[in-house]
Amino acid sequence: MPPEAERQLARSIYKEMIEIKSGYTTGATTPVAEAVAKRLKAAGFPAADIFVGGASPNKANLVVRFRGTGRRKPILLLAHTDVVEAKREDWTMDPFVLTEKDGYFYGRGVGDDKAQAAVWIANLIRYKREGFKPDRDIIVALTADEELSNSPHNGVRWLLQNHRALINAELAINEGGGGTLRNGKPVRNSVQLAEKLYQSYQLEVTDRGGHSAAPRRDNPIYRLSRALTRLADYEFPVRLNAVTRAYFERIRATEEGEVADAIRALLAGNLHERTLAPLTGNPNLNAQIRTTCVATVVEAGHAENALPQTARATVNCRVLPDQSVSDVEATRKLRSSRS
Repeated sequence: MPPEAERQLARSIYKEMIEIKSGYTTGATTPVAEAVAKRLKAAGFPAADIFVGGASPNKANLVVRFRGTGRRKPILLLAHTDVVEAKREDWTMDPFVLTEKDGYFYGRGVGDDKAQAAVWIANLIRYKREGFKPDRDIIVALTADEELSNSPHNGVRWLLQNHRALINAELAINEGGGGTLRNGKPVRNSVQLAEKLYQSYQLEVTDRGGHSAAPRRDNPIYRLSRALTRLADYEFPVRLNAVTRAYFERIRATEEGEVADAIRALLAGNLHERTLAPLTGNPNLNAQIRTTCVATVVEAGHAENALPQTARATVNCRVLPDQSVSDVEATRKLRSSRS
């Protein structure tokens, strides 16, 4: 297949996936799975090697097997097709239209994770057209509800529980790594070896309510706001584990200036706030060296002329793999008791 044809194939699959509304609550992954299955069949994949199914009619997964010689055990390539919900008013362009602008793609799911899903499928179709015969089967699984914590429709869990034979493999490759470019040139390629624990909490303040014409200082919104301000001002201690230490030791050679200086200080155990500012000021690097907790949803009140009876906030924490959730909860309770 000529390079331009390869590019157009990948882009057309990418565009089709992006423009299917597969938000985890208001959309569906089934149309994505069915569209991909149609493309695979048109490319010559037998129906017996394509599976579409899931925990509910709207939450279908797709599994396809590209047959190799069988000399080695299969490899599993994973990507999820659900996306976080997108409100049109929050976007300057339609989130469910693939838009290319200034060298970037825009749309819900362009990075997480429909780009990877499109690449996997485009590659399989190319392999089929070129008559490629790998020494192992290549299994691609496009799954549902990765974005929704503890979903009963989580595609990987459902496949493991109901169709494990479809995805049995010697090793699996999933999202999480990525390459880094500097001035258009490759600098490094990262592989994910561990993942933070996902944990959410709900903070709630209740009150007897009343009329806005006679306000009180203990308004639940104000009380919750003060708690969230304390949360915003608090940072968990910086700490390295075996994986993150090895990561910073390797990237030190590819960084320059104050970032490189901060990495050297971190590895030497110098955790002074000002010294580490080039790292802690970068959200991605900061998240690799400490547990984080952040408010993501706030709800309060029901009428503009009534005092609220309830104010709630959802706080999402990402806990370092070698730190326990109980440690995070103990820190939260201790700070609450001191306030």
